[in-house]
Amino acid sequence: MSEQLTDARQPRRYIAQGEYATGDRPDEVIATVLGSCVAVCLFDPERGAGGMNHILLPDIDGADSRRTLFGAHAMELLINDLLKLGCRKSSLRGKLFGGARMIATLGRAGAMNGEFADRYLASEGIPVESRSIGGTLARRVEFWPSTGRARMRFIEDQSVEVEVQPKSTAGNAVELF
Repeated sequence: MSEQLTDARQPRRYIAQGEYATGDRPDEVIATVLGSCVAVCLFDPERGAGGMNHILLPDIDGADSRRTLFGAHAMELLINDLLKLGCRKSSLRGKLFGGARMIATLGRAGAMNGEFADRYLASEGIPVESRSIGGTLARRVEFWPSTGRARMRFIEDQSVEVEVQPKSTAGNAVELF
């Protein structure tokens, strides 16, 4: 059963890895689900506009057709779109979410994503007002771009029990899989 976080009348825009969205309508909500990825929410309280991106990895060397998945490019796209909406870079404020260690074999991928977002915003002079980075749980994030309001909920383990049928060993039966 999926959990509905917002009023059904509010238009929601879901973003996936490598995507971003911006807006300035008071009833608009941008939403995503994060594991080791990081979402950066930026807003300009003076203009009443903002946006969110979904960063898969901190950086990439060289040209790649999937560059929107990576940090610097994802940040540039988001900031440029906010400037087109009339936001001033000096007025932008940030909120950071994600960067969990979902799978031990992924090492520090989540932590590196969070560190990248912090470094990038600091280098651009954009203050971070709040953050929920790290841990081991996925997050569901909703962001109201016109006000900068954000709501984050952890997604608890949702394992499913699967019943396994024993293999037949009678006769000459052959089981293909």
